Amino acid sequence: DALPISGQARAANGATGADGAPAPAPLDVPAELGVLLLRVGVSVFMLHNGLDKLQDPEGFAKFVVAEHLSFLPEPLLWTYAAAAAELVCPVALALGVFARPAAFALFSTMGLAVAFHIHDSGLEGFPLAVVEAHQYGFETAGLYALAFLYFVCAGPGRFSISGGK
Repeated sequence: DALPISGQARAANGATGADGAPAPAPLDVPAELGVLLLRVGVSVFMLHNGLDKLQDPEGFAKFVVAEHLSFLPEPLLWTYAAAAAELVCPVALALGVFARPAAFALFSTMGLAVAFHIHDSGLEGFPLAVVEAHQYGFETAGLYALAFLYFVCAGPGRFSISGGK
């Protein structure tokens, strides 16, 4: 007796649906709920970063961008661009609309945040040092960057407005 083949296996074996299109993979609800929770969670946590920059954009431009990211021209413009990305893109990512471009913009801002922290305090003995602050200065930004990179590569998941595309 042959065992039933999953939709994913059928698609991998060249199986097609009634319309000739590859058979869709079955819905993995626990995995999709995990992706949804990660997507909404990192988006909600990111919002305050944009609000924080708008509290003192001139100070952020002077003491962060100009001092530690001097390769970026017009520090105030980059400050407002980062604030806009950190306010608009998390909403798009959480909803799953334009998710990959939104995630890429957030990955970029977090990449620059990692660069800032490493320029400011170095690698601090990464990856095995026990540091006084109990975490590396770049650790939070690095974790955000990795989460956003996941969504750049994988998309928003099927529980999204775009349906995972």
